[in-house]
Amino acid sequence: MAMEGAAQSEYNSSTEGVQEHSSSPRKSQSPPPSTDHDENKISIKFLLSNAEAGSIIGKGGSTISDFQARSGARIQLSRNNEFFPGTMDRIVMVSGPIDDVLKAVDLVLNKLLDESYVEDGGDVGPRSKVRLVVPNSSCGGIIGKGGSVIKSFIEDSRAGIKILPQDENFPGLHDRIVIVIGTLGEQMRAIELILYKLAEDAHYVQNMNAPFPYAAYLGMNYGPPNGVIGGRYPNNRYQNKMEPNSEDRNNSVTIGVADEHIGLVLGRNGRSVMEISQVSGARIKISDRGDFMSGTSDRKVTITGSQRAISIAESMISKKVATVTES
Repeated sequence: MAMEGAAQSEYNSSTEGVQEHSSSPRKSQSPPPSTDHDENKISIKFLLSNAEAGSIIGKGGSTISDFQARSGARIQLSRNNEFFPGTMDRIVMVSGPIDDVLKAVDLVLNKLLDESYVEDGGDVGPRSKVRLVVPNSSCGGIIGKGGSVIKSFIEDSRAGIKILPQDENFPGLHDRIVIVIGTLGEQMRAIELILYKLAEDAHYVQNMNAPFPYAAYLGMNYGPPNGVIGGRYPNNRYQNKMEPNSEDRNNSVTIGVADEHIGLVLGRNGRSVMEISQVSGARIKISDRGDFMSGTSDRKVTITGSQRAISIAESMISKKVATVTES
């Protein structure tokens, strides 16, 4: 599999002198009758693992540049440490006229399928899963009254389509995951139907140009990077339970941050720690100079609030310190 190397996280599309090509087993069914949206640009987002993203980018960006040239769409990826909240997966956004977007998605999924499965000689292609990222406000249109729209999409495409509930563990996150399961042809037909439905949503079209608005969640749920922060000590018994009352705001945890890095957490005039507190909803207290965690030169940073708030605050602190320790 090609590695990402020094490729950039964003590439410009180019179609000059390159012919379109796709080996997808996509069905030959025509799209919905209306073609009013064909000339309008639209975007679609989906998730890839870091390894899959590296494969799509290719050595020096060769693969993603080729896909952009062949499709006419623009393909953007979040950076290799920018994940969708609650996952270890990067976000891919494909933009352009609908037909170009579908060509690009087809190329991406085709490549991943070729690398994941060995041809077994069967008549039916392997079934796989693709996870689309769709604003919560647009999911109602995909579901339809009484589930009528999503049922029609499933019947038309023969793919399995499931919309996951909004993840309440991440305050301010307004996107949901739409899982599409099937052969490549079935997936592409389902994505085509979903994309045309999204194109009818004026709010979706107006707000589709913010590809990766998840900066506040970086590192969440995976723990801090190795060596970034010191010891982590729960200050009550609750922290050691797997089924806590997540809204109990009396939970508290103390982490250690190297004395020389505490300024990154505080920020100028305390702005950084105020921002972390506001975004997470947690209360944050930093020990006085000389008040270290036992046996270390790490200052004590005590985070108090719900488990969710603590998790967000701890991740944001880790990210700030990592900007120095990983350079």
